Amino acid sequence: MMRTIFIGTRGSDLALWQANYIKDGLESFFPDTQFEVKIIRTTGDQLQDVALSKIGDKGLFTRQIESELLNGNIDLAVHSLKDLQTMQPDGLMIGAVCEREKPNDVLISSKYSSMAEFPRGAVVATGSLRRRSQLLNLRPDLSVVEIRGNVPTRLKKYRESDLDGMILAYAGLHRLKLDDEFSHVIPTETMLPAVGQGAVAVEVRADDQTVMEMAARLNDVTTHTCVTAERAFLRRLEGGCQVPIGALASVEGSSLKLDGLVGSLDGSVVYRDSVIGDADQADGLGTKLAESLIERGAATLLDEARRDSIEKVDAVL
Repeated sequence: MMRTIFIGTRGSDLALWQANYIKDGLESFFPDTQFEVKIIRTTGDQLQDVALSKIGDKGLFTRQIESELLNGNIDLAVHSLKDLQTMQPDGLMIGAVCEREKPNDVLISSKYSSMAEFPRGAVVATGSLRRRSQLLNLRPDLSVVEIRGNVPTRLKKYRESDLDGMILAYAGLHRLKLDDEFSHVIPTETMLPAVGQGAVAVEVRADDQTVMEMAARLNDVTTHTCVTAERAFLRRLEGGCQVPIGALASVEGSSLKLDGLVGSLDGSVVYRDSVIGDADQADGLGTKLAESLIERGAATLLDEARRDSIEKVDAVL
């Protein structure tokens, strides 16, 4: 009897696009195997009215899906890589990282074609501390407000508001064929993306050799190398708290360049640097860059963010 491989995912339009992208890829390699997408509702989907910075986002969009995977109710899980914790739960592993989409953030605005055009006091929405920190570092005169929800929900909220702009990821809009919604692709020199932004990850059980080998067919080596460096950078820094952190790696030949930053919550201080080394030392390069920023002063920002995170979580509870 043919085995059905169940693919676990969140139920948003973007998550379903990603799950079906993986499903289509697997079907092309394994036409004699049946694949079925299973929607799993996560904590992050349920808490749409609470800012992520107030509740912490460690596993908010993955924990229930990973539980279903560990329990054998699904055979693999599809995630936006940026949502995954930097360490997988015991028994799970990343089986593949697909070729990355453009990792940039984009500006959505019906009034202005770039951030440089914003007048003093312009109101910009984002649900990301990373974007908030970099926006305020670039333009401390802006007013940055919280916005939550999946891509269509945020777009609807923006259209019904008097906001001057909103920042989202290019990848999500592009995959949903919503390129007409944004007015400007923000250069990564101006705003570093989240770790793993634009990449889709396939998570599998470490003891399921069959599914592991299937997932491996979808792995893009260059993307996997880049996100390995970025995730090592984040792992060394995060300490379980909400901190504005951005990173982006690129590979040219056998060389890898990693740019990374740590910022204050209000954007008044941003530490940013880069490191270049052998691509086969991606993990070590990520750790090296993190330690360099810690030595320059990022440790103070991390401590402050931890205290702030604890206070906010206590207030919510």
